[in-house]
Amino acid sequence: MQNTLEPRRGRYRSPSDRRVSHGLMVRKMGLAAREERLRDLAAWLLVLPPDAVFTHVTAAWLYGWWLPQLPDEVPVFAATTAATRPRRAGMICSRLRSVAEGLTLSGLPVDAPGAVLLRAARDLAILDLVPMIDSALRLGDVDMAELAELAHSGKAGSRRLREALARCDRRSESAWETILRVFHDVADVAVEPQVVILDDQGAFVARADLVVLATGDLHEYDGAVHSESGQRARDLRRSRRLAEVGRVRRGFTASDLVRHPAVTLQELDRILGRPHDPQRIQAWTTYLNQSCLTAAGRIRLQNRWNTSRHWSQTPA
Repeated sequence: MQNTLEPRRGRYRSPSDRRVSHGLMVRKMGLAAREERLRDLAAWLLVLPPDAVFTHVTAAWLYGWWLPQLPDEVPVFAATTAATRPRRAGMICSRLRSVAEGLTLSGLPVDAPGAVLLRAARDLAILDLVPMIDSALRLGDVDMAELAELAHSGKAGSRRLREALARCDRRSESAWETILRVFHDVADVAVEPQVVILDDQGAFVARADLVVLATGDLHEYDGAVHSESGQRARDLRRSRRLAEVGRVRRGFTASDLVRHPAVTLQELDRILGRPHDPQRIQAWTTYLNQSCLTAAGRIRLQNRWNTSRHWSQTPA
């Protein structure tokens, strides 16, 4: 007898069921969001071929990588070597020549990390992809040599993966720190991430998100947590300590990078004492408008997924 608490197939749905997709249901249990999502993915396995694995942003979520601000409706991504694939609303299942065997996370089959990033590179923009790669590198799930090989494989997504790898650094400690670093790179401002600052006696003062090589200034991302009273006090003490050792700290917010990047670029030019060149912002604007950091980028991605429901028609 089937356990009614497990995901199941069937047309009948009782008031105590929640519909995952056509003919796929789970029992309503009021679990935490993560547990509910894991149950949904387990339900999808009921309609997938035996060798199917989760891939793309679905697998990236299971790996615990940094994800972009995705559109409201994100399909479940799977891959299989089987000739026949499920065609259901809410899923994009691609047919591949090979998929990873035996890799599981939270009891669910996943493709190899490098393959997951290559598949994501088909759809995601550079500013979406670089933080994801940084987190995968940081966690040790993949290495640069493997990614470089995939980036030069000529497979779909390899060109964008190659461009993203040129912007990656495993030392990053957050997605927004990565985005701030890429902004500096695009603006031709050389920086070093995660630098330890010491005083004249060799005592620890701080560890900086980014240090501008030309000036020694600290440039860091200030998220919402920095506006909290306790954190604000710690930040002020830290800034005073940095000032004692001759270091200037500047904090940047999401608004600086997304809404007012031209103003931020002007500030960087003043800091470096170089003439302001408005043309420098163009590459960043292109990256930005393509990415999920903007509504236009999220709409682009949603439309791509809506019109590419059966994603890969031939083995890749």
